[in-house]
Amino acid sequence: MVGFVTKLNQILAVEKGVKSDVQRKVTDAYHQIQKAPLLSGLSRTYQPIDDEGEQLPPESTRVQVQVDEVLKGVGAALTRLFDVTATKDWANCEARASVKIDGVALIEDVPVTYLLFLEKQLADVHTLVSKLPTLDPAETWSRDEATDTWRTDPVKTTRTKKVPRNHVLAAATDKHPAQVQVYNEDVVVGYWTKVSFSGALPQRRVNELLARVEKLRDAVKYAREEANGTQIVERKVGEKVFAYLFGQSGRE
Repeated sequence: MVGFVTKLNQILAVEKGVKSDVQRKVTDAYHQIQKAPLLSGLSRTYQPIDDEGEQLPPESTRVQVQVDEVLKGVGAALTRLFDVTATKDWANCEARASVKIDGVALIEDVPVTYLLFLEKQLADVHTLVSKLPTLDPAETWSRDEATDTWRTDPVKTTRTKKVPRNHVLAAATDKHPAQVQVYNEDVVVGYWTKVSFSGALPQRRVNELLARVEKLRDAVKYAREEANGTQIVERKVGEKVFAYLFGQSGRE
């Protein structure tokens, strides 16, 4: 059974409120039918044995809660929830939009539920890309085809070794030996040639990837809004369900 034409975003806007309202009403109903005194009533009158006996007033207690009425109320509340949810779920099968980048459809006719999935996944991808390691900006990097990594220009440095030397403070005479001071001198004994390699990415590449993710994420959001604006037909299923569940059996 169908009803009026509406839009998916209008159904989504009321769904949360309907759910909370129904939950409250069903909870209240449950608590009502657990209170036995509210379901019970009585009426009694007193008659003395003879006319001279004590006269007592009649007593009565009205039934405050009738289970049938409680079920009607629960059925009415749940009918609204069933109808809203049915309308949303049927609409989710029909509401579609294309994800477009610069006016060109990247993915065509995407269901709104998959657009929601894409949006969440792209948020995770954005987090991953934003944490990618980048090359040290203090170095000059170039692509090394042999290792398929990035490399720096060679840097040549010296390797030194301490060699002991003698410094004559006073020359020897026929009366005194020479006064000599021993010291160490750093002498170049070889050369290091250093080349650094890295598997990280240039910052400009990371920035480019982030821009792409953000552009696609925005496109998915636009598509979701477009899909949510699709005209849909309200579904009426709750009345049938609760007419069957809580309706009279015909044998009472």
